[in-house]
Amino acid sequence: MGRVTVRRKVTTIDLSTPSTTTRPDTLTVEEPLELRVNGTPLTVTMRTPGHDIELVHGFLMSEGLIRSADDIALARYCEGAVVSGESGFDENTYNVIDVTLAPGVAAPAASATRAFFTNSSCGVCGKASIEQLRAQSAFDVRSDATEFAAKVLAELPDALRTEQKSFDKTGGLHAAGLFTADGELLVVREDVGRHNAVDKVVGWALLSGRVPGVGCALVVSGRASFELTQKAIMAGIPCLAAVSAPSSLAVECAEDAGMSLLGFVRGSRLNVYAGAHRITTT
Repeated sequence: MGRVTVRRKVTTIDLSTPSTTTRPDTLTVEEPLELRVNGTPLTVTMRTPGHDIELVHGFLMSEGLIRSADDIALARYCEGAVVSGESGFDENTYNVIDVTLAPGVAAPAASATRAFFTNSSCGVCGKASIEQLRAQSAFDVRSDATEFAAKVLAELPDALRTEQKSFDKTGGLHAAGLFTADGELLVVREDVGRHNAVDKVVGWALLSGRVPGVGCALVVSGRASFELTQKAIMAGIPCLAAVSAPSSLAVECAEDAGMSLLGFVRGSRLNVYAGAHRITTT
């Protein structure tokens, strides 16, 4: 696995003094990960190295290409060697993963791209995306009768923030966490891409036998986009809570699926945009 953080020199200019100082700073690593399925390149995503196997499992589930961990026979790193500037020897960059699907599992269409469900730039495209998601999802989150106490949900962003170890060093990572309705933390993952952080969480849940995510809430450190909403729905997670705002299409998607969607979950306040019947205040 590659490095999650690197050290670089940074020059800080303070106009109030004025003064200039140069010091080492910790930055989040961003590297490409190429995903191949049965040896054929499928997509490339920019991500922070770490939990890559979870990432590809979560991505494939989110895009409707697999429905269980058993649909994948093997996931392994491929050769991706570069000449190291320090040693002079070839080293694997661990930036290419090949997934072998189990017998009988259909391979992605040749025209498949990273944006399977995310062509949502206009109302017509958004409607088509929601309809496609409804057809692809293997789980019915509407039937999940779990209730979530607003008091518990309000505390989850702080619990998530406490576990953001790499963010403390860099300030440059998104985070996603999976919690039970009682507020128990199941897993937290960080990544330079918010969608990758969610894919890593979904991949962990898939590999841990916790898909569908009945009775669970997915908490994200930023906004709630359509893409994150569809990932939660595809994993059977009935509640998505975001620190920032949701998009209009995210709300429409959540309403259509019967999922609870919350935004601006900060301190003692939170906004419920969909699925208010699950959120209790007593």
